[in-house]
Amino acid sequence: MTLTVGQSLIRVDAEAKVKGKAVYPGDIEMPDMAYMKILFANRPHAIIQRIDVSRAEQLPGVLAVFTAKDVPNNEYGLISPDQPVLCGPGSNKAHADHVRFIGDQVALVVAESEAIAVQAISLIDVDYADLPVVSDPREAMKVQSPRLFPDRDSNVFGHYRIRKGSIENGFKNADVIVEGYYQTPVQEHAYLQPEAGVSYLDEEDRITVVVAGQWVHEDQEQIAHALGLPLEKIRVIYPAIGGAFGGREDMSVQIVLALATYRLSQKGIRRPIKIVWSREESIIGHHKRHAYYIHTRWGASRDGKITAAEVELIADGGAYMYTSTKVLGNATLMCTGPYEIPNVNVDSYAVYTNNIPGGAFRGFGGPQGAFAAELQMDKLAEALDMDPVEIRERNILREGSLLSVGTPLPKGVSMDKVLEACALKAGWVRGARGWQRPVVNQPEQANKKRGIGFACAFKNVGFSFGAPENCWATIELRGKEEIDQAILYHAGAEVGQGAHTAFIQMAAEALGLPFEKIVLVASDTAYTRNSGSVSASRMTFMAGNSIRGAAAQALEKWKNEERPAVATYQYLPPRTTPYDPETGKSEPNFSYGYVAEAVEVEVDVETGQLQVINVICADDVGKAVNPQQVQGQIEGAVVQAAGYGILENFLQKDGLSLTKTLSTYLIPTVLDVPTRVESVILEYPDPIGPFGARGMGEMPYLPFVPALVSAVHNASGCWFDQFPLIPERVLEGLSS
Repeated sequence: MTLTVGQSLIRVDAEAKVKGKAVYPGDIEMPDMAYMKILFANRPHAIIQRIDVSRAEQLPGVLAVFTAKDVPNNEYGLISPDQPVLCGPGSNKAHADHVRFIGDQVALVVAESEAIAVQAISLIDVDYADLPVVSDPREAMKVQSPRLFPDRDSNVFGHYRIRKGSIENGFKNADVIVEGYYQTPVQEHAYLQPEAGVSYLDEEDRITVVVAGQWVHEDQEQIAHALGLPLEKIRVIYPAIGGAFGGREDMSVQIVLALATYRLSQKGIRRPIKIVWSREESIIGHHKRHAYYIHTRWGASRDGKITAAEVELIADGGAYMYTSTKVLGNATLMCTGPYEIPNVNVDSYAVYTNNIPGGAFRGFGGPQGAFAAELQMDKLAEALDMDPVEIRERNILREGSLLSVGTPLPKGVSMDKVLEACALKAGWVRGARGWQRPVVNQPEQANKKRGIGFACAFKNVGFSFGAPENCWATIELRGKEEIDQAILYHAGAEVGQGAHTAFIQMAAEALGLPFEKIVLVASDTAYTRNSGSVSASRMTFMAGNSIRGAAAQALEKWKNEERPAVATYQYLPPRTTPYDPETGKSEPNFSYGYVAEAVEVEVDVETGQLQVINVICADDVGKAVNPQQVQGQIEGAVVQAAGYGILENFLQKDGLSLTKTLSTYLIPTVLDVPTRVESVILEYPDPIGPFGARGMGEMPYLPFVPALVSAVHNASGCWFDQFPLIPERVLEGLSS
């Protein structure tokens, strides 16, 4: 039996990416290629009264101009098809003449060159009738607020409630009550590869779209729906992908590329079409991490037991639904932290505004919920004169504990072990009163203070709240007496996280073959069955189980002397259930990962600058399929979360983006990376995970910001209930 699972094997895509040979969508060149550009609305709320494309069409080199009237079924959306493919008159859908945010797409130009397409875009005349702009979700909730959708009676499109125990009795039995009002910001994904793609008709006359995404089959379905075509007429292929983080779950260029190929083919033009967005187009054109407004009140007894938690969350959904309701579901569950609380009231809302839509981003509602929950724990600890780790340990979820939704966690709960491992590694010690925070060595400079903070969190693995969940894999064994080659067909996307290497490792392990004998055919709807999305920390877990199932069946066929031996297997995890509309009771997830993090920070009290000195991140991953890749995920998440917490100040005003480039929206560089990140990889097997593995790509992100804010408080005595902690905000807090 080979032992590939658990080994830090070199990634299968490493050499091509290091040497610059990997082909990303923007690198693709084909003979006789045409080029496309998009006219964006660049205004937050208006009705398009007229579009005149005649001057653009007459420009030499322009092949075609397409508007809303050219879209067969002018709608799309992951949760609800509430967004037009192209906004304007002549659509088959009501109110598609409305633009609702600056990134709405209005017209497409296909031309002989990108320069001609850009010029033609400038020649399109559009008459807009501007409408009132709604940019604050709290205002948008009001009855008198203007509606983004005339056929809806409210801008609120999602509402969950949890009612566990008696909140009145919980507060009555509390010795201390802490109230907080927290705001979490928008965050831009800032992946290195902007949106780009190529479309063409393949040898079977399928409209083929080569693009970066996170779920080839969902892209295929969205394209087919908008074009009114059967699924088999659409093919989606993913080449190398330059980052995703949830930002590629929703459509960007997929549908419009397919539309252009479809309409041009009807005119007898069969040419590949390419588009590459600029960074500014990318920033206004795809969704962001949701801004949240969280009002919460928690109570605890003198012995540190939490008696009650009351939370209201309001999520800025932006102009369209995207995945907001699913993100809200996670935030609703995680806003009370990884703690067993007997009395809980939560009301959460997702609200339409004219801001850039909110959608999936690493952590998927978890970071917003964890920020409020963990700061409430710190403030309760301070009110009780108790160590922050001690109060957490007294309330932590354990095997058999009931969640806020009234059901126990799935088997394999390790939150207590993760908390202990992180605390010990970070220097906490057990004293007469339990855990005690380490004393931090202070710098010699009088203007600099250091502190250490702690936070923990849990993260779902897989789709939640009853969302259909499955994953397919096919394995083909070739050879005569011995297996010479095993071909794995799997749709799971490689977005930089090392998934394809993990797939091959798990296939090799399941088949008992050397790593080198596995060939992967991935992310092409023509050859691979549906894998579901590379999101929700699910792909290693789901793919591993599907690969193991296909491997077992293929080996059985090989044993029965089938040559080649081909097996296709669909993995179905345990079912989950949605929130009960009145009580919130549910079985929300079939698996979780558990994380704790300690952050040491240095605060310059004269400039407000922060420097992250040390991060200890303990994660229970169940089984590290490739330990080096796990470490990379932890370090990458920490740096990305540091950007969220300290640097990335995405500004919108009246629906307009004020930070549309990377010169004004600052992301971490090498100079902003924490001085030291120590990854503590724990392996307490998930009972239903492949080889015991849990998903872990999002976990390290969740507790970072509250641990950072806790560290700043430890250093300075100041609480910050809003971030990013840019110098201006820190100085203002220090002086108040």
